[in-house]
Parts: sequence; structure tokens; C-alpha cells
Amino acid sequence: MKATVYLETSVVSYLTALPSRDLIVAAHQQVTHEWWRLQRPKFDLVISPYVLMEAAKGDPQMITRRLAVLSGIPVLEETPGLLQLARKYCEALHLPKSKSLDAFHLAAASWHRVDYLLTWNCRHIASVQIRRALLAANLPLGLPIPGLCTPEELEA
Repeated sequence: MKATVYLETSVVSYLTALPSRDLIVAAHQQVTHEWWRLQRPKFDLVISPYVLMEAAKGDPQMITRRLAVLSGIPVLEETPGLLQLARKYCEALHLPKSKSLDAFHLAAASWHRVDYLLTWNCRHIASVQIRRALLAANLPLGLPIPGLCTPEELEA
């Protein structure tokens, strides 16, 4: 059985963006394309309604590209328990209101017991501080913590 990967919006954005002249962004784009080509087939991908919500914002041409990539990927169900967990994460993680959807990504992956959450958001998702806060929040609930990682880190 393949491990499951929650595909967070930043990965799809790097995958579908026009080539960047910024060296770091260009490197992330290249790594994302390589992961998509070489590693993606080794995992079962899932997304949430929050990924679709974020992917549907911005430039119409880019929206079309992002949604095309996301089409066919199973969407995790939004449940009352997931919403309650996301609210708990918002408080525990001290996220700015503008970044509250990051808590919903984390909650969706945890609630649905996804193996990995793939992201380029290293500030509000894939960070040591976030991992520690998730451990404190999830342990009493008996929920696992997904592996929070970038495409650079995740290989099967």
C-alpha cells in the first residue's frame, strides 16, 4: 500500500507557476517538477477543500492551471471534528488571521491520518515549532502527526 500525501497549495503553485528569475524560487520550482515527475507516482495524493479554495484565487490563467493539476485528486471530507481541530490549531499555533487556512491544512492531514503533508510553507506548516505544537495538540486526542516536509525531503 502506498503512503498518502496531502498536497498543500504551495506545491501546486510552484508546479504551475511561470518560471521565476528569483534563484530560490526557481530552485523550488525545479525541485517540485522533479518530485512531481519522479516521486508523485509512488504516493497516493489527497487534497482538501481548503487547497481548492486557495487554488481558485488570483490570476484566472493561473487558477486554470492549478485546478487542472488538482483535478482527479481525491478531496478529503470536511467534518465537524476536523473543523474543531483546526480551530484548536489556530489558537495553539498563534497564526495570524491571514494565515488561518494553514491550520486547516494541518487539521485535514491530521484528522484524516494522512502520512505526509507536502508543502513549501516552512514558516506556518513545515517547521519545528509547528511540529511541537501539533504533538501537544494531537497526543491527547490520539491523532498521529503527519510528516511535514517539502518536496526536497520526501522520497519513497
